[in-house]
Amino acid sequence: MPVPAMRHEVRYGERIVRCFIDRPGNMDEMFRSAVQRAPDRIALVFEEQRVTYRELDARAELVARNLVHAGFRKGDRLALLLGNGLEFVYSILGAARAGLISVPMNIRQKLPEVEFVLNQCTASGIIYDAEYEANVPTAEAVGSLRHAYVVGDGRGEPFGDLFGERPAVAFPDVAEEDTYCLLYTSGTTGKPKGAMLTHVSTIHTLLHYQLGFAIAEGDIAMLAVPASHVTGLVAIILTAMRVAGCTVIQRAFKARQFLELASREKINFTVVVPAIYNLLLLDPDFMQFDLSNWKVAGFGGAAMPEATIERLAAALPNLTLCNVYGSTETSSPVTMMPLGDITKAPSSVGKVLPCADIIVVDDEGREVPPGQSGELLIGGAVVVPGYWDNPAGNKAGFVMGYWVSGDIGSKDEQGYVYVFDRKKDMINRAGFKVYCIEVESTLAHIPGLVESAVVGKPDPILGERVHAFIYSDGSLSDEAAVKHFCAERLSDYKVPDGVTFLKEPLPRNANGKVLKNALRALITG
Repeated sequence: MPVPAMRHEVRYGERIVRCFIDRPGNMDEMFRSAVQRAPDRIALVFEEQRVTYRELDARAELVARNLVHAGFRKGDRLALLLGNGLEFVYSILGAARAGLISVPMNIRQKLPEVEFVLNQCTASGIIYDAEYEANVPTAEAVGSLRHAYVVGDGRGEPFGDLFGERPAVAFPDVAEEDTYCLLYTSGTTGKPKGAMLTHVSTIHTLLHYQLGFAIAEGDIAMLAVPASHVTGLVAIILTAMRVAGCTVIQRAFKARQFLELASREKINFTVVVPAIYNLLLLDPDFMQFDLSNWKVAGFGGAAMPEATIERLAAALPNLTLCNVYGSTETSSPVTMMPLGDITKAPSSVGKVLPCADIIVVDDEGREVPPGQSGELLIGGAVVVPGYWDNPAGNKAGFVMGYWVSGDIGSKDEQGYVYVFDRKKDMINRAGFKVYCIEVESTLAHIPGLVESAVVGKPDPILGERVHAFIYSDGSLSDEAAVKHFCAERLSDYKVPDGVTFLKEPLPRNANGKVLKNALRALITG
């Protein structure tokens, strides 16, 4: 697929970035275009329900009208504490049409976390599933909160009220640089920060996915990650809408159900974390499902172990694996593996996308030569303008329009980008640098392993030792065998000094990131 025409533009008053020339003006304009092109095409599949674009547009219109009638105005923040389902999509589309700023929240967040976010963004309203009502603060705890709508039975106003008939209203004009939604970062090192995804940053991400995945008009996507996450919202739901395609929604990931839905609905693409592919491959009936329509299997959030790549290639030879690398602060990916290239550079996260930029710098902020490692600074049209009402976070996190990623990586002569570790997670063992991802990728070749994480364990002599946490299908318990396996494939200083076998999956925060601090606590007391 040819790269669309681009030009340089001034964005946010201080950045000069490459932008696609031909693009929608805002997210509602993008959605309306899909409705116009394919009004009777199925837009959403959830359980036994199928919703056409015409029906989806009617629902979004009613939600928008009722929000305006309730007193919401352009720029007001509307929080969404909703699981994967139709209500999430109705809400986020209606909010965009009304000119509001959606604040999707992970359903795993607890009351203090929800309360913090609502107060930090001074939310005017919240829409929530009744099952999470215990984590919804009272109006007294959030002074800005004027409306709370509940899906199901609860103390809030019925969500159904947003579908009441209302006369047409004049919706506000929405500019490209207006904030589309706030997605709060994980908060692994402090309080969460609200990344301000704008209409223009989000639209460029959709265009990147369409280009990089070679997505065709009407293609079908599978949503198997939280809709509230940047991957679920942008990479799946909105990208499918960009091509007037369909999103098949899983309420929560279950391997067998994923395979059944993928086969029945003839999905074409998805984006999930590598661990999900491992779980799919563990299904004893994997080869019995017809997955012939599945064209692109995107993955991010962690490296795809070469062992998994090999197993998927053997099982589904027509499926193209595609690594994507990005963050909430970059509206999703800034690199993507060119289709078919994964065997050329299996440990790479791909090449920089057309409207993004990556500079690799040393500790003094100087660009390093190709192949040399350093911290990745990320710029371009996809990078958010900053964090909501957080001057300190903006000062620390952005430099002249570039986001300071905190990731250590490199870019080679061919343009392939590699991400080795988080700067704060790299292990220093007696002066030798150990990148956790390299050890984790090696461990992934062990039969029966589902996922692993490697951390540094403080040591009075060496500074740090390498410690591995392993979650398997129950067949792994021999520490010596794991060390021997690694010793045959890694330098001696990279071989785990200790191994912990977990009975449960790796601990993760609300956004799905592995909590390495929690793992360190298990071995340091």
